[in-house]
Amino acid sequence: LRWAQTASCAVTGKSFGDKDFRSGLENGILLCELLSAIKPGLVKKINRLPTPIAGLDNLSVFLRGCEELGLKGAQLFDPGDLQDTSVRANLKDSDCNRKLKNVLNTVFWLGKAAGGCASYSGPFLNLKEFEGLLRFGIALSWLL
Repeated sequence: LRWAQTASCAVTGKSFGDKDFRSGLENGILLCELLSAIKPGLVKKINRLPTPIAGLDNLSVFLRGCEELGLKGAQLFDPGDLQDTSVRANLKDSDCNRKLKNVLNTVFWLGKAAGGCASYSGPFLNLKEFEGLLRFGIALSWLL
């Protein structure tokens, strides 16, 4: 996860600050900025209000933008995958890991799509390293 954070920050020039991977992405702002860095003009407006509805709006914009770059539905996470899991007592660690892996999968496929985008000149994700993480199914808890 730290590697994905570092890659996202390198592309956008933005920092997660003191937030972890999930909470740094849950409002969708960094994800929309990532899309804008890959293909300027793809994201028309980022909702910067500090509300859950604004975050869902940004996540929808991000996911639609991913589709415009050629990602398929199976390659996209569900907005619920970034919801705060600390308030849900009945959620198992394996469910949290699955949700974060869904987000990482989308970042992976977006990284592959960015490589084919003429308007984007990098930096690029280390796709070999990322493929290894996904192929071997490393438990996300090990990466935290």
